[in-house]
Amino acid sequence: MDKDQICTLIGTNVFDEKFKEDITEESFFGFPLKPLLEAEELLQDPAQKSIAYLSMEFGLAPSVYHTFKTNREIAEENYLRRHQVFSNMRAMDYYHVLPLEKLLDIPIYSGGLGVLAGDALKSSADLKLSLAGVGILWNKGYFKQNFWFREGQIPEELRWDPFTYPGLLPLEKFVKLRLNGEELKLKLWKYYIFSQDKASVTPLLLLDSNLPENPEYMRKLTDQLYRSDNAWWKIMQRAILGIGGLRALQALGYSIDKYHLNEGHAALAFLEKPEKSFAYTCHTPVEAGHDRFAIHDLAQVLNPQQIALIKKLGAESGEVVNLTLLAMNTSSKVNAVAKKHGEITRLQFPSHREKIQSITNGVHTFTWISDPVAKVLDKHKKQIGDWRKDPKLLTQVLSLKDDRGFRQALWKAHQENKKALADFLRHWHFDPQCFTLAWARRIANYKRPSLLLQDTERLLRLSRKVGPIQIVFAGKAHPQDNLGFTYINEMLSRIDSMEGDRKTLRVTFLENYDTYIAKLLTNSVDVWLNNPLPPFEASGTSGMKAILNGVLQLSTLDGWVVEAAEANIGRIFGYVPPEGKIGSERDLKLKEDADLLYRALEDLLSIYYRTRAKNESGEPSEWVDMMVNCLGQAGYFNTQRMIEEYSRRIWD
Repeated sequence: MDKDQICTLIGTNVFDEKFKEDITEESFFGFPLKPLLEAEELLQDPAQKSIAYLSMEFGLAPSVYHTFKTNREIAEENYLRRHQVFSNMRAMDYYHVLPLEKLLDIPIYSGGLGVLAGDALKSSADLKLSLAGVGILWNKGYFKQNFWFREGQIPEELRWDPFTYPGLLPLEKFVKLRLNGEELKLKLWKYYIFSQDKASVTPLLLLDSNLPENPEYMRKLTDQLYRSDNAWWKIMQRAILGIGGLRALQALGYSIDKYHLNEGHAALAFLEKPEKSFAYTCHTPVEAGHDRFAIHDLAQVLNPQQIALIKKLGAESGEVVNLTLLAMNTSSKVNAVAKKHGEITRLQFPSHREKIQSITNGVHTFTWISDPVAKVLDKHKKQIGDWRKDPKLLTQVLSLKDDRGFRQALWKAHQENKKALADFLRHWHFDPQCFTLAWARRIANYKRPSLLLQDTERLLRLSRKVGPIQIVFAGKAHPQDNLGFTYINEMLSRIDSMEGDRKTLRVTFLENYDTYIAKLLTNSVDVWLNNPLPPFEASGTSGMKAILNGVLQLSTLDGWVVEAAEANIGRIFGYVPPEGKIGSERDLKLKEDADLLYRALEDLLSIYYRTRAKNESGEPSEWVDMMVNCLGQAGYFNTQRMIEEYSRRIWD
């Protein structure tokens, strides 16, 4: 294939002067070029059934998995060099920052929904599916988080440079939309996601309104992810993703058989191609997660014919349209993201009861597994099978539960991971021998981020009675979420109040939680705390990353944990709603569930320090039993199994 054919397939002149150091006829930013071209040929082949996966956000974790190499100078704003910590060791916070210098993750995600979408693309590449992702290039990302003493979270505008980000290509084609009575021109970008063996590829298309041809206010439409202070702004962004996304696929000559909507943000895609086949995944039972717009607001963006169609297929009541209803009514297949979530979604949308399936989320094994644990699995490949080819084989780990050598190796791998975390937090005197727990996720009301800090005196008594405790918090609250801000303020205040207790209880809150920090924590802590109010956590995936590394769970009975409740992967505590009831998001049950949390924590603390004191890494130990159980469950809770289910049940 000559250079002109390669450029035509990709959609831009990749042999341009600016790429000459990074792209050749054999290599693409240090990765093989051939699978990239094969993926493009399949997507442009009318005889091939291909899938488009539309999502408002994609968390790709390029700083920890398949980092592209470049010989060009990368803009300074594409690096993360200063990372603050807030802790109950105030002097350490003042004099030290985390020893971190890394490539900024492509800032086009905010949390779990985006990371799930990114993991889905990776597993699609692993499975060699003909699939393309479609999203938005957020010029200012989500936001940069800063902590100020007694001020809480202070959001700061994030700046980065897509033109020097390794592997990100500006394309030559544009698409145009007529919205709000004006023409909007969208620039297209492309980023390639390689399979774990680099033998196949999934492309991701990104739309960008930041062009000088657009009016200034329209240039800013793709600035910030989830700006929520203006209905018109939100509708325009959803039109860019849905309508603009389908036009981008057409402009690149992709022949798409099925359009998959990852959440309702892309529901307006139906207006562009109503004759096509759509599928829809709902990710939340939380009311705020379902986009609702007044007809008069939609009419400021869409034309009368489109409004008539939306009213017919998405009207919830009177003059209000629900994009979840629109997506359900216009999709041939609909799914929730866990078995329990399926039950709740059918309660919320009874008219679609028969249509709603359940496909439980997963995580991309090769992104989130630590090297020490992976090496242990490789050494026991004869008993487990080729888990790198098929991560579902990790269920075979359970056959090694009585294998003393495997137990010792798994314990040592975990200790190696803990030493890495202790080194990362060395200025805060973290000890790899000490019981370490993490709570890290998006700050939201139903997730109850401050539950562990409800009674700091009791927490301190536990650390004195049973053994010292190290705690790591991380997470962002949406800039317009006043309640989320309140939680962070409350948590920082309580952490600061324990300043005199740091000998037995060390507590840190890390700024700017991202995929790099997520991998470090889910690899390294002893226990992963997950305490949402049931049944409002649709799935949750952070705990899935943790079990992949033998990290125990301390969780309420919600989301994916319901399906692993009998597997003995830690301790489950707290409120369980009556069967067939949803309950209220506002009744958080903090007092009673905090009491049950401290009891469960004491139990795990006791087991941990008994195991540590007796050095029972290879001998019978309930702690190591639970570690093995966790790793065995990772054979199910992965995106390879998830994407196989989508391919069979949704995209068939």
